[in-house]
Amino acid sequence: MAMDPFRGQGGIQMLLTAEQDAQQVISNARNMKMARLKQAKDEAEREVAQYRANMEAEYQKKVTETNSGSYAQRLEEETNAKINNLKESSDRVSKDVVDMLLRYVASATT
Repeated sequence: MAMDPFRGQGGIQMLLTAEQDAQQVISNARNMKMARLKQAKDEAEREVAQYRANMEAEYQKKVTETNSGSYAQRLEEETNAKINNLKESSDRVSKDVVDMLLRYVASATT
């Protein structure tokens, strides 16, 4: 009669070895996960620093443009153009409003 290999001391030793192997696999996976998380955090911090540097450079460029007057000049030109457009629109509309009021008054008196 053949002896079952999982019975007795041999079987217990095999289970203990398998459990130790499983613990080692879990420990390795946990360590790899932590290393990857640290790597991802470091990459994110580098990207944030690069983004911040780009935004700062862009801000400094705008400050320089503003101080040099070119930005202020462009803003003044845009404002004047908008004012002229509003004046033209109001001239057209006011003529239409006057015509409409004259028609209304004329029809009300008849």
